[in-house]
Amino acid sequence: MFDYTDSVVLITGAGSGIGHATAQRFANEGAHVIVADIDTEAGQETAEQINTNHGSATFVEVDTSRPPSIAALIDATLEEHGRLDCAINNAATGNQPSPITDIDEEDWNQVIGVNQTGVWAGMKYELPALLESSGGAIVNVASKAGIRGSPGRAPYGASKHAVVGLTRTAALEVAGDGVRVNAVCPTIVDTPALRSMSEEEREAVIKNVPMERAATPEEVANVIVWLCSEEASFITGQAIPVDGGETQQ
Repeated sequence: MFDYTDSVVLITGAGSGIGHATAQRFANEGAHVIVADIDTEAGQETAEQINTNHGSATFVEVDTSRPPSIAALIDATLEEHGRLDCAINNAATGNQPSPITDIDEEDWNQVIGVNQTGVWAGMKYELPALLESSGGAIVNVASKAGIRGSPGRAPYGASKHAVVGLTRTAALEVAGDGVRVNAVCPTIVDTPALRSMSEEEREAVIKNVPMERAATPEEVANVIVWLCSEEASFITGQAIPVDGGETQQ
């Protein structure tokens, strides 16, 4: 257990999956959570669940592919709370499996816009707020596809490699200023997207995981919350696999 009482934590893509689990975990640890998502229904539901369970959360709509939308999100956070202590850049999208030669420009730009531009713009506006608040932590949600090849998913893999590179660069830029920046790199996670697959499809994506199962959103959230805590106070610039050993093969 960690004490995040009075901390202000911003999470993009918090309406579902890893973001939802992370929002719930931070709220349980006493933080006020800014639930940010382009899906207003899912985001509002996450915030309502937290508030109903005696936590503290506010929903703010955001389109992470648009830097002005992220700037407005940070402005809204500071206007309401006057500070920012932790930021989790989690919002992401993917592409239908396809070889590089068959990917069209629109699909490429959509994935790069949300996953790569979203993390860059997130840190662009989060870092000044964290510095103004006397430091804090950022965790970017990358993927196992950010540290190894991902055939058929070139836009996704390229964007997640970029997330890792952005994380390492930002970490070095602010290492002496009291802000730590890390990334998590999950394998396949047990989300509605996974459960919507056929049994054969699920088996195909899970078979390469040495622990023989998908990660749970809560398992990824646990690592994120730890990375933001004082227990990880000397860790920065790292891309930490949460993958059941998959990337060690």
